[in-house]
Formats: sequence, C-alpha cells, structure tokens
Amino acid sequence: MGCLQDDTIAIEKPVALVYNGISHVVMMATPKDLEHFAIGFSLTEGIIESPNEIYGIDIEQTAQGIEVLIELSSRRFAELKHKRRNLTGRTGCGICGTEQIDEVCKVLPHLPETTQISITDFANTLQYLKQVQIVGEQTGCTHAAVWLSLTGQFIAGFEDIGRHVALDKLLGYRAKQQNQQGIILVSSRASYEMVQKAANCGVEVLFAVSAATSMAVDMAKQCNLTLVGFFRGHKGVIYSGEQRLS
Repeated sequence: MGCLQDDTIAIEKPVALVYNGISHVVMMATPKDLEHFAIGFSLTEGIIESPNEIYGIDIEQTAQGIEVLIELSSRRFAELKHKRRNLTGRTGCGICGTEQIDEVCKVLPHLPETTQISITDFANTLQYLKQVQIVGEQTGCTHAAVWLSLTGQFIAGFEDIGRHVALDKLLGYRAKQQNQQGIILVSSRASYEMVQKAANCGVEVLFAVSAATSMAVDMAKQCNLTLVGFFRGHKGVIYSGEQRLS
C-alpha cells in the first residue's frame, strides 16, 4: 500500500487584462511577473508596438482572481476597440475564443539577419531553464522561457504554468531593455503561437526543448526565423533559418 504525503502545488489563477477599463482577455497563469506579462501579451497580440504606448499598469486582487489594469494610449485603445474579441485563454490552448481563421494566420514581419551564433556556445544552456523554474522545481508543472546572449550567457528568464504566458513574460521584460540582441530558449514544444510571438517581437532565433509543429515550421520559414527543436545543448533539429547558425 502507498502512504499519504504532503505535496506542493503550483498556484493557478485567472488573470484578466483590462485595457482602459474594458476587460479584453482572461488567461490562466501563475500570479507573478504580471507587469511583464501585460506588456508581452500586448506586444505579441499586436495591441501595441512599443511599451511606451502603455502609460500605466496596476494590479488588483479580486475575489475571483487578478485584474491587471492597463492604461493604453488613445490611438491604441481606439484600434483595440475596433478589433476586440472575447477570449478565454487556457493552459494548453493558445486560440480559445478565436472566431475567424484569419485571426490565427496573422501576417508576420519578415525578420532581418542581424544574428549569427555558434551552436557550441549553447552547450550548457539547458541549466538556465531549471534555474528560473523555482515553482517548477517544487511542483513539476511549470514551463520556462529564457533569453540568452549571442554567446550563450544567461540574461533573463521567467516561468509560468502556461508556455505562452512564460514567453509573454520574457518578451515583455525584453521589450524594455535597450539591447535586445540574443536568442530565446523555451522548455516546451515550438507551436505556431510561440513562433508568432517571437517573430512579432523581432526575435530572430528560437530554440525549443521539444518538437516543432508543421504550422510552426511553415510560419518560421515565411518570416525568416531560425527555429531549432529537440534542443539538447549539444545538438538539435534545425527546421528553418540555418544561415544564422554555425
């Protein structure tokens, strides 16, 4: 017979992003680094083009969850109201609530080729995923996204129960830094949403620990993003953009 043991459980809460008083989206997320999440989500969803278009962020606890109150510029808020849709994001799904196919297949920017890296510089970088998974170390149920320099040095990293949210948090942090060179490594598979988010923020290289989906590969090729899956530090599968790698 087994025995009862205490366990540590990751906190999952509904987080509502409220723009100028109007709730736009509710995502299930780990309730930390929410300012970075708000900026990153706003960027990756095309709500803003720069963090400067957000004038303020306040976080309020409610009986049901958390509200992140975002003050947008008048122009961006007018555009958001025009295209606003109701969306409930879940841990394993990036398009819940999407009503039209063209909302999924968005036109992405064609990325320049300003990045050149050597794979050997990233041989020991998987350790950084574990380094930022403080909650994950105790619970085994979070994803992580880390930002590495062009020579494989750790810059920043974030975790969340949702892989999309972890990446949004990282991209939100990155957007406020003056030097944005580097690559992104994620602990999850490379789905099309991960490619879309990275490309929308000008990221040229995305490494994923797990596989890439067909739509992710097609999208990466179209926008000229370097996509590497099954990354194990010393090896990986290059799906697109091999010209940036040596």
